[in-house]
Amino acid sequence: MEHWVPGHNGELTVREAGRLGGRKVAEKYGREFYSEIGKKGGRAVLESRGHDFFEAIGKKGGTAVRDSHGPDFYAIIGKKGGDSVKARHGSEYYARIGKIGGSRRGKKKDLAALAAG
Repeated sequence: MEHWVPGHNGELTVREAGRLGGRKVAEKYGREFYSEIGKKGGRAVLESRGHDFFEAIGKKGGTAVRDSHGPDFYAIIGKKGGDSVKARHGSEYYARIGKIGGSRRGKKKDLAALAAG
């Protein structure tokens, strides 16, 4: 069921108005603006609700995806992601990060920085 924006004589749905408004904001402030306000909102939620909240909603989302698509879905998207990383960084990338991970067991890891070098 569509909701109509008052004063537009049924010509513009709420969804369409939101999309148009979002485009205007993106034109005015740039796409980075959305990233900044998203991070700011995420930090605010983290401060008010804590890490456990994000863990709980992540589990709910994962359960919903599993129930909707089946457990094999994760294997399929994992393979796609792995193939994408391999295409972007080459097969030696996995060997490099595997050695980094194995040599740093039990220590705080910054794999992104180490793997890039």
